[in-house]
Amino acid sequence: RRSGNYQPTMWDFEYIQSIHNDYAGDKYMKRFNELKEEMKKMIMAEGSQELEKLELIDNLQRLGVSYHFKHEIMQILSSIKQHSTPADSLYATALKFRLLREHGFHISQEIFDGLSETHTKDTKGMLYLYEASFLATEGESELEQAWTEKHLREYLKNKNIDQNVAKLVHRALELPLHWRMLRLEARWFISFYKKRQDMIPLLLELAILDFNIVQAAHIQDLKYVARWWKETGLAENLPFARDRLVENFFWTIGVNFLPQYGYSRRIETKVNALVTAIDDVYDVFGTLDELQCFTDAIQRWNTDELDNLPDNMKMCYFALDDFINEVACDALIVPYLRNAWTDLCKSYLIEAKWYFSKYIPTMEEYMDNAWISISAPVILVHAYFLIANPVNKEALHYLRNYHDIIRWSALILRLANDLGTSSDELKRGDVPKSIQCYMNEKKVSEEEARQHIRLLISETWKKLNEAHNVAAHPFPKMFVKSAMNLARMAQCMYQHGDGHGGQNSETQNRIMALLFESIPPA
Repeated sequence: RRSGNYQPTMWDFEYIQSIHNDYAGDKYMKRFNELKEEMKKMIMAEGSQELEKLELIDNLQRLGVSYHFKHEIMQILSSIKQHSTPADSLYATALKFRLLREHGFHISQEIFDGLSETHTKDTKGMLYLYEASFLATEGESELEQAWTEKHLREYLKNKNIDQNVAKLVHRALELPLHWRMLRLEARWFISFYKKRQDMIPLLLELAILDFNIVQAAHIQDLKYVARWWKETGLAENLPFARDRLVENFFWTIGVNFLPQYGYSRRIETKVNALVTAIDDVYDVFGTLDELQCFTDAIQRWNTDELDNLPDNMKMCYFALDDFINEVACDALIVPYLRNAWTDLCKSYLIEAKWYFSKYIPTMEEYMDNAWISISAPVILVHAYFLIANPVNKEALHYLRNYHDIIRWSALILRLANDLGTSSDELKRGDVPKSIQCYMNEKKVSEEEARQHIRLLISETWKKLNEAHNVAAHPFPKMFVKSAMNLARMAQCMYQHGDGHGGQNSETQNRIMALLFESIPPA
């Protein structure tokens, strides 16, 4: 038997159950609701200029409280779209373009005609154009990032620069706003906004209260799934596997942090935990014969195939079967969930066969399998049933055939994962990832291969943006947002290496800031 050499969890059951959050319950809700009503009046106040309204919406979004004002924001943006005149600054134009695109309004790249070349000294405008460019779809050449990125990097070399702008530029170049995990961005931006001269005290207090109240709700979700995980016994009986319950829960906040979706987070954490355990059965523990039997059992949903398997593999099967029966209160849902898990296990088996035969697949062979083996289709199929009410027959067809929204989200997750984990996984003797497949096929260096994978991620984001903008699909908006947020979460988790299995310090700090540390009042 191989070993993954994974470290024990940093956050055990006792620690999770002992967490106290002062913002739980109704203690702060009266003040919060007062602030919210005041903020609504401010948003809808007559007389504000278009740019002031756009800046307020941008701050509401980045501070993580825009979900309280969806109706008001859409009302303002609809009015701007209908009655807007061309802005005279690159900054205002880029901000308007990004906000309208984010909210599903059609706006052409031609809005930038003649602006970008004449405003090269407007660093704030260049920054906002750079951020807006990540909402591009395929073929939008006006929004290419290369020259704005070059300008911004040159700006950071200057000594006498606006430090607030410099912080935003540095952060954008590290990872653009459109690719960032929403709740983590809110945590960072609250600290940044607090020090700004144009800070609105009412908005700052609202954002801090909202963050802490939502964090308290997340802690309750985490305590619930920690009890479930302990009851399964999988952590104790699968010592070769990653015990990463808190990281699995962290993913779900990235996909959907809204407090009213607590049940979804609890179920999706169970999905993530089972995916992690079964992935390690295939990657680390099972022999090829055992994995074939396990896959056959999953494909047929028949326990007869389990007779010759080790007890811990049987435990995995029964934990998954129990979970599906628990979630699928409607019998019509069961086949869709089982199909998704079957596809996942079949993709794991293909990778196991490559490993045991020491086969290096072509890049095309690898990618055809790897977007499924990364588990995004399983995650998003469950997400659909947790969000959609009622379930749409046409959506079920698209779901079964993995619509482009699922496919492109999965591909970004796969490529980001490969960039972050391939070095560690090769040391464990894992199957080659996209980087190694590309190196082998094209006879290039690892850095050249990594650069190619980064380019693929950018191109796939354009496809996902396009899928998001197209109205011709039957999925709820919240499902489409979840698919995009899964891609964002991938960028977050693998930004500094293997944040899921490797427990690197950057991920630990992010989890602490998001889950275990409240923000002090301003």
